[in-house]
Amino acid sequence: MKALLRLFPAGHLIIALLFVVAAAALIVVAGWQLWEGIGLFDDVELSDRLGAMLESIAVLTVALAALELGQTILEEEVQREATIGAPTRVRRFLSRFMIVLVVALVIETLVLTFRVSSDAPEQLPYVASIGIAAAALLVAWGLFIRLNTAAEELEPEAMEEAKDEDSQVAEDQPG
Repeated sequence: MKALLRLFPAGHLIIALLFVVAAAALIVVAGWQLWEGIGLFDDVELSDRLGAMLESIAVLTVALAALELGQTILEEEVQREATIGAPTRVRRFLSRFMIVLVVALVIETLVLTFRVSSDAPEQLPYVASIGIAAAALLVAWGLFIRLNTAAEELEPEAMEEAKDEDSQVAEDQPG
């Protein structure tokens, strides 16, 4: 069983690296879309340019989410020695994930609002539902953190251990 448990960090490392590769590919796609949107010497309508640039921002948002998730998995699952079974670690991992998710949804809502408002205003309620979902996630996340404050007080040694690991991970970072 211990041998099997040793495979998990390797699997997490592979997943984190694949997130980084996917993010890099998405960044290239977004750069291409942005270049097409700028198209200095092309005879393209302004609305088409704006659409390409907004699409580039949407793709960059997904790339940012993928990159952040890759970094989170790398730091929380590969670099840290303890398993994620500790409640403090679960809260930290969930918080990092929720930050990425809420920010990505909010940016996507803004991009879609600009895109849809001129092309298909009848789609705005659907776009608003994405924004409402992002707000609901933010409220639920805040409530989760608030309700778990008591758990943080019950396990001060876990918080100290997590802070020590944070210092160690920060020292291991390049730069």
